[in-house]
Amino acid sequence: MISSEGAVQQLIDSNEQVLVLHFTAPWSEPCKTVATSLGVLTQKYKALSVHQVDTERVAKFSETHGIDSVPTCLFYVKKELKETVAGLNVPRVAKTIDKLITECGSLAPADLPVEDLNTRLKRLTTMAKCVAFIKGSPQAPRCKFTRALMELFSTTEIEFSYFDILSDNDVREGLKTFGEWPTYPQVWLDGELVGGLDILKEMHENGELVTTLPVKQSLNTRLKNIINSHKIMLFMKGSPSEPRCGFSKTTVGILAEYNVEYKTFDILSDNEVRQGLKVYSDWPTYPQLYVDGELIGGLDIIREMHESGDLSDTLK
Repeated sequence: MISSEGAVQQLIDSNEQVLVLHFTAPWSEPCKTVATSLGVLTQKYKALSVHQVDTERVAKFSETHGIDSVPTCLFYVKKELKETVAGLNVPRVAKTIDKLITECGSLAPADLPVEDLNTRLKRLTTMAKCVAFIKGSPQAPRCKFTRALMELFSTTEIEFSYFDILSDNDVREGLKTFGEWPTYPQVWLDGELVGGLDILKEMHENGELVTTLPVKQSLNTRLKNIINSHKIMLFMKGSPSEPRCGFSKTTVGILAEYNVEYKTFDILSDNEVRQGLKVYSDWPTYPQLYVDGELIGGLDIIREMHESGDLSDTLK
């Protein structure tokens, strides 16, 4: 995991092949899905170099390159930025890599044992907790059965990753035998086949769908989980080592005087959290300091408590 501006720039400057910088965050499930897919592709091409970058620790680079959400992938060929793919879009990531590798004339496979089809299918069926093998994408389904499944998943807020079986005929034909299921779409959970559209509809009618498949976490639940991920939690712009506003810098300086362990979240790295937390906490500005899941306040209150001596007891 790359965690410094210098290391990122050094990778770009020294790159002589196809380089993918995957900007990620440890709390993001979609990032894990993209990372798994990139891992598969590195075994396919020896001219492909993939590195994960801790978005929160390279704030200046992220701002310069317009990275305001994760996952985001930057694609370089010999120091030149060729394309940016933001969000959970595995098919586009794969197609971009294939295109750049082809343009570079570097189609030779990696000097590793060739991955057989069953091993590859196992990787794909476990690349996320719930994986839908569909025709097209959720935004642009290419058959009525896929469209119906996507509408069902949207209604029930099922959280899933997907693979477009029209993009790879080996996967399309091989998965029929691998899962002993001859049609598409197919839905897999924890590497096990759940079934096709008819079974998913039946599960929905019986009330089993939302109790069996993972449901998207509401924003409020996500905010609560982040707030409670550490006893002392600071939502700020940037990081303690590189604050990106004067208020955040001052707050970090005050906390440094108490020699307490605390965790931070860079609200510039996730606009959903940045906007949602204002409503959740009924506090419109940043930074925001939480202790034991309770909002203490922003810089003015933190400074006032610091000057009165109350902050020490609160942090303890």
